[in-house]
Amino acid sequence: MDSPLTPMSTVTDDSFPSVPGMVEEIYRDFCGRRSAVVRALTADVDEFCGLCDPEKDSLCLYGYPNGSWEVAPPEDELPPDLPEPTLGINFSRDGTLRRDWLTLVAIHSDSWLLSVAFFLGSSLNANERKHLFSLITDHPTVLEAMSDHENGRDDEAGVVIDGSKPVHIAKKGDDPPTKNIRPVAVDEEHSETLCGICGGRYNSDEFRIGCDSCERWFHAKCVRISPAKAEQIMHYKCPECSSSKKSWQ
Repeated sequence: MDSPLTPMSTVTDDSFPSVPGMVEEIYRDFCGRRSAVVRALTADVDEFCGLCDPEKDSLCLYGYPNGSWEVAPPEDELPPDLPEPTLGINFSRDGTLRRDWLTLVAIHSDSWLLSVAFFLGSSLNANERKHLFSLITDHPTVLEAMSDHENGRDDEAGVVIDGSKPVHIAKKGDDPPTKNIRPVAVDEEHSETLCGICGGRYNSDEFRIGCDSCERWFHAKCVRISPAKAEQIMHYKCPECSSSKKSWQ
């Protein structure tokens, strides 16, 4: 469908550097594809739904590095140049609720985006892979972006295709954008604070978020809250407190 990046030659020793700039190039590729898929499932959702005709052959949702998207049959050539998106998304369009169908497409799209990034970075060393996926996980998932759009909390303006990080991401040493999420300073006050989900300690470069109800702290990743998403939360309730509230309503 498009011209993928060429995976690097195999590097078997992490002490040997790979191609300079490869991480940034793969990240830009991810940002473009992600932006395209998010737009297909949000701003262009009516057009996307119309193209997913169940009477047609198996179709896939493709996002391209330039930010464009396409509903098309899979590649004929086997094996394909890149991992393929989920096949046959059009068949279940009319057999379930639209919201449920779009949710399933979003989840599969998230999996596809990660598989493409991992494929393109297959020869990155451990530190480079960590850096790449740290950049990637700063973004909300496609499913989260779709849900935010539906609820009028569209943060895609902060996500750009050129590979820059969203402007709302807090960094170590920055003033916290809200009282709920902040980079952890490993000092005497917080050195013994444990995550309310995994029970682990905090590293100096990790984000954490505090529950306004029970006042416990959590690794942001453990409660699936990205720094960008946390900025929009005025009063955060952890999963346990949220469940307790629902149980008596």
